[in-house]
Amino acid sequence: MKNSNKILQYVIVLTTIILLSSISLASIFELKSTETLIVRFKPGVSEDYRRAVLSKLGAKVADEIPQIDVFMISVPLSFLSDFERVLMQYDCMIDFIERDDFVPSSLVPNDQYYSSEWHLQKIRAPEAWDITIGSSNIIVAILDSGIDSSHPDLANKLIQGYNFYNDNYDTSDVYGHGTKVAGVVAAATNNGIGVASVGWGVSIMPIRVTDSSGYALLSLLTKGLIYAADRGAKVAVISFQIYGGSSLTSAAKYFFEKGGLVFAAGGNSGSYIGDANNPYIISVSATTSTDAIATFSTYGPFIDISAPGVNIYTTVKGGGYGAVSGTSFAAPIAAGVAALMFSVNPSMPPSDVESILKSTAVDLGDAGYDIYYGCGRIDASAALKALVSSLSPADKNLDSDSIPPTVTITYPSDRATLSGGVVVKVDASDDKMVSKVELYINGVLFAIDSEPPYEFYWDTTNYADGTYTLLAKAYDLSNNVGESKQIRATILNSQHAPTINPIRIQITSPLDGATVSGRISIRVSASSISTIKIIQIYIDDKLVSAVRNKPSCQYSWNTKLYKNGQHIIKVKVYDALGNIAETSITVNVRN
Repeated sequence: MKNSNKILQYVIVLTTIILLSSISLASIFELKSTETLIVRFKPGVSEDYRRAVLSKLGAKVADEIPQIDVFMISVPLSFLSDFERVLMQYDCMIDFIERDDFVPSSLVPNDQYYSSEWHLQKIRAPEAWDITIGSSNIIVAILDSGIDSSHPDLANKLIQGYNFYNDNYDTSDVYGHGTKVAGVVAAATNNGIGVASVGWGVSIMPIRVTDSSGYALLSLLTKGLIYAADRGAKVAVISFQIYGGSSLTSAAKYFFEKGGLVFAAGGNSGSYIGDANNPYIISVSATTSTDAIATFSTYGPFIDISAPGVNIYTTVKGGGYGAVSGTSFAAPIAAGVAALMFSVNPSMPPSDVESILKSTAVDLGDAGYDIYYGCGRIDASAALKALVSSLSPADKNLDSDSIPPTVTITYPSDRATLSGGVVVKVDASDDKMVSKVELYINGVLFAIDSEPPYEFYWDTTNYADGTYTLLAKAYDLSNNVGESKQIRATILNSQHAPTINPIRIQITSPLDGATVSGRISIRVSASSISTIKIIQIYIDDKLVSAVRNKPSCQYSWNTKLYKNGQHIIKVKVYDALGNIAETSITVNVRN
């Protein structure tokens, strides 16, 4: 099998790291302390090959999320950093690697009860309710600690969800946070008891993703979003501090393409976070009753919009009510308004819902967008009126979109000559959003990439030498298709290409055949068309030294520890493209 050489390369590198760490393969499998890595390979790397690579690396596939091609792999904790380095040396095949970290909820505890729900008046919810109180057909997924299903203001609002922490259907609240979030979005209203909520007519899907301390794993949040999207949820609330996270972003994009919006807490650090805006997650900062930014509210370019988040009266686990603060409760207020909008027009594209939410927000702080309020503080009445206005009198179709994406293959260039593993790069853009990019080789669909940057791993060694045509197609959410110009590429692999290894190695000291004694220096230099990743020095096939990310190295060899006679010094070098080269010399030890 042509891929066997590449897999062998992975095994060689892994074995090296194990030797350097004094960890045997057997001991790895006996370790109980493990960490989970979330890994996705580039489109074009076959599923069999992905699994073979992970298996040969000694990684156990603990779980996967097939909808977004993500693997969760279990790695011994003591080996984690080295494993990440090994895997990323082959970044031409890897989309992303991230640790399955715990994230805390965005709750600021507040034991003071507050008798007036000021936030509903502030966002003009009663005026919005004149248009709609929300439809029970619109589902809001609450990804949190579970929900108290016996609470009188929530009991009749819940539909079946799932407990991803325990892998069962018990979505009872184990921490209390989820019940508070759910009450803000959709507590029963106008029933003579408790509290009112923003979207009081919509349904709630409880999805438990946390432990009993209120911490959620990225992988469980990711799986929860996929679950909710596949079951028709139009809105999802993640009241956690989720700056970054490639797997979660992929799931949010999946949710978006299914027709829904994901809202997240902006965070409660009260400090600046420089993360860029996430196009698939609406991050919400918190405001006070005077429209000031809450002192605890995190700010930065990732903030999309703001909503009340101080002294928000809501449902509490155990059947009670209380006032709470935090961006955890700003996010569900914004999500509740989105749920009302979907209730008016369930087929409305999520991009249009988001656009109306932002354009109708009350501009606070600096004019226009700013890093504290985002596009402004949410206004339920203005958003609903703008939506209704857009639908009447002609009931305009908001989904009309006839403009296809533009798409270009940026690498390789036309008439290029290729060999080995190649990353085909495609640039695609749309006036709204690109949903996917397809790569065709000789008119046959090769692979699909759903997220930028659009890159495909093409192992040309699986193809006969010759000329091939490459074509990319980009789709938008309305299924308009744009096509790139067709390019031609010639494959010329080792059977017809020069057999010179791209890596050059020099052992500058000692010289081949030299007689040595005492302590001497072994000096090595290497060069390649790519970056040198590892230089290894072996004496009599035993690894004695390894240096990473340097083109040269030096090892002090005490020959007195070796028997007199001939000994072989061997050097192996690995570059960033996965090439491997080695050379050796023989010296005579005379002590």
